[in-house]
Amino acid sequence: MKHRYWLFFLLIGILMLSACGKKEIENGVDYPVADFTATDQQGESFEKKELDGKIWIADFIFTNCADVCIPMTANMAKLQKLVKEEDSKNVEFVSFSVDPDIDIPEKLTEYINLYELDTKNWNFLTGYSQEFIEEYAMDTFKTIVKKPEEGDQVIHQTYIYLIAPDGHIKKIYSGLSDMPEEEIIGDIKTLQ
Repeated sequence: MKHRYWLFFLLIGILMLSACGKKEIENGVDYPVADFTATDQQGESFEKKELDGKIWIADFIFTNCADVCIPMTANMAKLQKLVKEEDSKNVEFVSFSVDPDIDIPEKLTEYINLYELDTKNWNFLTGYSQEFIEEYAMDTFKTIVKKPEEGDQVIHQTYIYLIAPDGHIKKIYSGLSDMPEEEIIGDIKTLQ
């Protein structure tokens, strides 16, 4: 009889300890990020494999954007600062241009300088075709990117994506005024 109680408490203890293990991200997703080859703001080749084994935050913007891209970029800069303050290591930031014909590296550098952005762990990417970024955004990030035939504004959604070291998108957040910065920082810590 004593052995049954002991075994019962041992099993309860094991279950409790396993529940205290690695936390999961609430309301997460699990989409693999497909490979890509791009050009960064310095005109250097940049591939997805450079992000392998790292946590990264991604968004989709363009430098000629008339409305949502500036607040999205400000929010990415805020997240970058919070990550630094939390001393979170191995976290990168990536902004994909949705207007690659206009956003050549020099244009991205002007944008970076205008908003005094820190590119130590933040790459702005271009160097692919419009067709590629529209398909890549939909297939990999499940988001819309579409450049209309008329005008200079590209249609795109305003999400920020958290990608784990295994190269899978783990969560999608609003990139505008309701960006949940504390939640994002908490989710980054969960992945570390």
